[in-house]
Amino acid sequence: MAIGYSISDLETKIDYHFHDKLLLKQAVTHSSYANEQKIRKNGDYERLEFLGDAVLELISSEFLFKEHPDMTEGKLTKLRSSLVCEPALAQCAREIDLGSYMLLGKGEEATGGRYRDSITSDAMEALIGALYLDGGFEAARSFILKYILSDVENRMLFYDSKTVLQEMIQTKPNQKLVYELINEIGPDHNKEFVVEAILNNVKIGFGQGKTKKAAEQKAAYEAILYLRKNQEL
Repeated sequence: MAIGYSISDLETKIDYHFHDKLLLKQAVTHSSYANEQKIRKNGDYERLEFLGDAVLELISSEFLFKEHPDMTEGKLTKLRSSLVCEPALAQCAREIDLGSYMLLGKGEEATGGRYRDSITSDAMEALIGALYLDGGFEAARSFILKYILSDVENRMLFYDSKTVLQEMIQTKPNQKLVYELINEIGPDHNKEFVVEAILNNVKIGFGQGKTKKAAEQKAAYEAILYLRKNQEL
């Protein structure tokens, strides 16, 4: 169930108005809502996500190929992975508040699915798929360049934030960094882990993910931003 945000609000936010409004609605419809409302088969975002993933890979590959003419294939692949991985896409989704427009079943709503990285990142890809079908390659490309491939330097940190953070704290002696598991959310088959990054007994990062490693990466990313902002290392 939505929380009061209209589809037209989302169109205004992304500066694109759909010819086929049903495509946009499908892009924000989770399978739990479709099942609950007995919407037609394939009425959720999963097929659009499949398409959007392919479009995103092509456009991000083209962008990086042109932006980094001297970069090797291996480095291009690693950089692309950092820009389109689940945490990075979920961060992009938060920047347009995509979770607020999601249509979720009661169970997913109750367990915080609206702001779960795995769901919002999938919806982001579905939105790209919908844009591609409604407005063609250029509509999808404009959206991706504006909302995903901007601020590349920060977004690429998602790929291996733990390593980057470790390298940062090694520049000063006597720094003690630990990742502490503080909660586990949801049933065993769909569990999410909540982790804090703690430096010298100070909490500097928070992360949530489907695995402990994913949660630690997110916590490390937030910790990096915190340390950079406060210029502590």
